Amino acid sequence: MTIPTPRNARIDFLRGVAIACVLVLHFTLAFGLLKSPLGDLLGPAAIKAIAFNGNYGVTIFFVISGYLITSGILTRWGSLGAIDASSFYWMRAARILPSLLLALAIIVLLGVLNVPFFNNGDARPPLPASYFGIAVLSILTFWHNALMQSAGYFNYCLNVYWSLSVEEMFYLALPLLCLVLRRTWLIATVCVAAIVAGPYYRGLHADNEIYFMYGYFACFDAIAIGCLTALWAPRLALSARAKRVLRVIAGVALPLIYLRGIAGHEMFGFSLIALAAAGILLGSHGETRPGWTTGWLAGPLRWAGRHSYELYLFHIIVLAAMRNVVTKAELSYAMRLPWLCLFIAVSAFVAMLVSRQVSEPVNAALRGWYRRRQAAVRVA
Repeated sequence: MTIPTPRNARIDFLRGVAIACVLVLHFTLAFGLLKSPLGDLLGPAAIKAIAFNGNYGVTIFFVISGYLITSGILTRWGSLGAIDASSFYWMRAARILPSLLLALAIIVLLGVLNVPFFNNGDARPPLPASYFGIAVLSILTFWHNALMQSAGYFNYCLNVYWSLSVEEMFYLALPLLCLVLRRTWLIATVCVAAIVAGPYYRGLHADNEIYFMYGYFACFDAIAIGCLTALWAPRLALSARAKRVLRVIAGVALPLIYLRGIAGHEMFGFSLIALAAAGILLGSHGETRPGWTTGWLAGPLRWAGRHSYELYLFHIIVLAAMRNVVTKAELSYAMRLPWLCLFIAVSAFVAMLVSRQVSEPVNAALRGWYRRRQAAVRVA
């Protein structure tokens, strides 16, 4: 059964904020913003706080994913225990694989041709082109983050795809968990266990960012918080005023936690940013009234939120190409902000193009084929 669910403009806005954090982080790591007019205006401390905590944006994505996936299951099948696993897996694959395979094909082709920042040159010593085999396999079979824990940062473009493995492992595990446990309270108990385990795991590995930021148990607590938010939201039935108050409180807390930074807060910082994001989701649940995040001024961020997956996949390809045009040392003070604007504009254009020409049509075709096949099976 497929029931379309309307988009929530406030959630799209939050997604847009999350992907913006990631884009600014990666641009700053590649080209720097400290020695720029923006750096002079805001100062080094502010630039570092804004740019270098961008991995919190990924945590926000995890919370949104847990919330939306759980809400989608409840909408389509009525309860978690009634999920149709084969349908769920097919729909997820139809959404994820088309644009991912295109991105991987571009990276591998240019990497095999030994183009800098597409090859495996981040490793010391650089890894051969043959390593693309295990790298791509790890991405498609949900353990790229685990591969990075042994190989380190080895490929500039593929490095950022670690979060896909966390998402995909969640997509793989959730239907199985639902079918085995059946009861919502048992599934919620597993979520609570993940929320408790997350800070403990990060505390054990606070000296290694590949572990405390990229590990499964470092990230599953954020997804679990999103899942519980989706389970609680319909039961709480908050009034419009209560939702507005909750959005304001969480909306103030989120940037404060973000700007406080990751360094020194490896254990609970990600938990707090996830709880703030969950507060916004809870306050946005079922909310259709207009607000400033639904107005025209917030339109660009909502657009980025709607195209966040394509932006995530292809911004790093755009950035790698730009690094082949000019190096960080060669980029002048005056050109850093225009270069940032060009990066955002080209990434947005590529994301739009991929969404229109690949993601949406192939996703629709695969889902349509699956529905026709299921209908034929029922008739037979």
